[in-house]
Amino acid sequence: MKIAVVGTRGFPGVPGGVEQHCEQLYPRLAERGCEVTVLTRAPYLPPGRRLAEWRGVGFRHLPSVRSKHFEAALHTFQGVLEARRLRPDLLHVHAIGPALFVPLARALGLRTVMTDHGPDYRRGKWGSAAKAMLRLGESCGVRFSSRVIAISRGIAADIGDRYGRSDVAYIPNGVVIPEPVPPGETLEKLALRPGGYLFTACRFVPEKGLESLIAAFGRIRDPGLKLVIAGEAHFENATSRAVQAAQSADSRIVLAGFLSGRPLSELFSHAGLFVLPSLYEGLPIALLEALSYGLPVAVSDIPQHREVPLPPFRYFPPSAPEAMAVKISECLKRGIEAEERRSTLDLLRRDFDWDAIADQTLAVYRAALGL
Repeated sequence: MKIAVVGTRGFPGVPGGVEQHCEQLYPRLAERGCEVTVLTRAPYLPPGRRLAEWRGVGFRHLPSVRSKHFEAALHTFQGVLEARRLRPDLLHVHAIGPALFVPLARALGLRTVMTDHGPDYRRGKWGSAAKAMLRLGESCGVRFSSRVIAISRGIAADIGDRYGRSDVAYIPNGVVIPEPVPPGETLEKLALRPGGYLFTACRFVPEKGLESLIAAFGRIRDPGLKLVIAGEAHFENATSRAVQAAQSADSRIVLAGFLSGRPLSELFSHAGLFVLPSLYEGLPIALLEALSYGLPVAVSDIPQHREVPLPPFRYFPPSAPEAMAVKISECLKRGIEAEERRSTLDLLRRDFDWDAIADQTLAVYRAALGL
């Protein structure tokens, strides 16, 4: 089965939820006999990292502009034309922005599967015109794709009801249960002590709630506690400027940059508490990762976080720095009991296993092809 993929910037080691999803999914589909070609955006992969193949997955690195508003659309248009040339059995389109071109793909004779990673028109970074285009992309993807996948139950129910599709498949993001790593050069470089820092990992965009988290952290009067933020902004914005300004004003705030591999694992392994203050998510891989390390967590009370069931005391109201500060202090003090850690790991192995996710995705492909 030949699969072409569009809608991701590329991988490995490219920041973004869709990118992490694809990095885990497609090598597993290659192991299951799929011939996968991912159509990447070349600027996100420096020349030395533009691989022809990685873990059985092939790449075509397409030229792309770096533009907040036009990048995804122009790349997807190129990608659909390239996919027609490749003549795959299926074109897999990720996210509702790129899904705007599903009707073109169908008109060119391509069968398509679209994965809805969430209603991006709810993200604070978009203006009214961009939100309208994203809504149109969602409509095009759901109405015209051969099959539709949604990464959360809430998304699946929502688009199924609104567009009258009863065959939307819920297939979530997943996680690999890791082996924690000992303290090493990352903690030393950032001047951190095990258990002595709050940790979050995300892009610097408004919907991640970073400004509320920083305000909450400022209310915690513990001079030995630090706040470590791993991530970056693809394009400078008000949130990224606010985060930089906060670091300049408070030496307890540590900006670690975009990390992957062992450095990221080291930060997850030794955090005192993982905090995710998002106003909006699809299904947060960062939360799954934190739980996979057995970390205590505190998260905003939004529907997407409720899809990963946690004890009630671990939720706080979104955009409420004072309540967030109280909850952070409480969760730091409580830590995580052995029974909660064990039950959480059991949940991740049962419901968020990447191998099972690959099997479910392959079943959707077969259904799209009538096999």
